[in-house]
Amino acid sequence: MNRLNVYKEIMREYESDRTAAQDLHERRQSALYKRIPRVKQIDREIAGIGLSMARLALTAGEESVAEARTRSRMLECERTDLLSAEGIPDDYLADIYRCAVCADTGYIGLHGAVPQRCNCLKQRLINKFYAMSNLGDALSRENFASFKLTHFSRQVVENEGLSPRDNMKAVRKIAERFAKDFEPGEENLLFYGETGLGKTFMCRCIAKAVLDEGFIVLYVTAPHLFKLVQAHHFNRDNAEDAGEQLDAVHEADLLILDDLGAEFSTIVTDSALFEVINQRLLDKRSTVISTNLTIAELRDHYTERIVSRFLGSYKMLKFFGDDIREKKRYQQTED
Repeated sequence: MNRLNVYKEIMREYESDRTAAQDLHERRQSALYKRIPRVKQIDREIAGIGLSMARLALTAGEESVAEARTRSRMLECERTDLLSAEGIPDDYLADIYRCAVCADTGYIGLHGAVPQRCNCLKQRLINKFYAMSNLGDALSRENFASFKLTHFSRQVVENEGLSPRDNMKAVRKIAERFAKDFEPGEENLLFYGETGLGKTFMCRCIAKAVLDEGFIVLYVTAPHLFKLVQAHHFNRDNAEDAGEQLDAVHEADLLILDDLGAEFSTIVTDSALFEVINQRLLDKRSTVISTNLTIAELRDHYTERIVSRFLGSYKMLKFFGDDIREKKRYQQTED
């Protein structure tokens, strides 16, 4: 993506959405008033009552205010009855925004002391980051529906006590349940094993399923995450964009951190990893991690406080068997 700030681009999209919503409101209102002229009279009278309420409270007392409120409620009931008789929903003029929660502003409580980002803004930011990583296309191919156990051997691995296929049946069952019953902060998963065993594929299966349930999901590889950290701290030109993406890392309902251990490890990366993992646990937000490292290698690679979070707060799922990517390539050659 060019240097145009992602956040500013999305804010322009919101502005365009609000303009479109206002145009829709005006068209609907004009058609409604033409169809039911009495509704136009009611709306004008209700608006007039609203403007007079403050004056009445100061000059005429509570009784007059109560009478005005009663009159307003009567008019609203009449309006609802008129719309209902014509088969028009009561929110016909209100249901115009892509997001009714924030009215296409991206924020909740805009006029309060501390406005909060609406979930629609968080998801738009994440969607941009998906587009930047080309993950969207991958999810159409790599999901539970396209997951095939036939790529995994039936032969029992002596040290494991079961076959790779039976192991993947169990892993898939856990992953599908995790996605189907997903609740942020309820559970975390860590996939570990050698390369080419389906860990990334399984991560994307979960990402697709949880996204389909309406949750905010962010997929990022460990090397990319730590590049963002470095850009945010040390690269003035890209610090703002990196900061927006790091916000998404913390705020997503589900963070999928793929290929942990492939990054160049430094004091900065170790500190950043702990901060992400620990803060997400504190905030009750779920994380799925994949790594090619064994448990012993995780202990050698990362600090004790990081590994203790993995062992204490993640369900550890081992992948083993033959490299299925090699099998797929061989099968394609045979075909």
